[in-house]
Amino acid sequence: MQGIGNKDRIFWRWLAAVAVLGCLASRDAQARVDLPADIKADRIVVLKAKRLLVMLHGDKVLDTFRVALGPHPVGPKREAGDGRTPEGHYMLDWRNPKSRYHRSIHISYPGPGDVERARRLDVPPNGDIMIHGLPPGAGPIGADQADWDWTEGCIAVSNAEMDEIWRRVDDGTPIDIFP
Repeated sequence: MQGIGNKDRIFWRWLAAVAVLGCLASRDAQARVDLPADIKADRIVVLKAKRLLVMLHGDKVLDTFRVALGPHPVGPKREAGDGRTPEGHYMLDWRNPKSRYHRSIHISYPGPGDVERARRLDVPPNGDIMIHGLPPGAGPIGADQADWDWTEGCIAVSNAEMDEIWRRVDDGTPIDIFP
């Protein structure tokens, strides 16, 4: 996207999110499971308002998961401890198999724009934003965990869903988080 301004990037990412929503609306669950189980996602899209995480391979939806976010999910993350989930384009850059939340995959937040915004506001941006499963003992809650926003700004899924994401997503996979 060299030569494209920030507003154009935002527009094209927004357009991609709309395309994903259209894809989800036009496909049923059966269409998503027709792809081989060993295909890896090459992109993740999170739609905060819909509380959805979508795993994509090209233009094909591999799977979708309901997610829980932080207790203040509207708007982008501004600083450490604000209970918000970031918005923007990031990478899944490393994973923790011994996470205190079943398993976790780190999101490359804060990006350069996030760091600059935090610097201007004179606040710490935080850097510990993850996709993760449930804490010890909460596994039986399963996918119902997505019925309320309980993280500190992370993106939470059930343990079984985290195992699926862990298996189908490599480090370096891009993740777009939309409002």
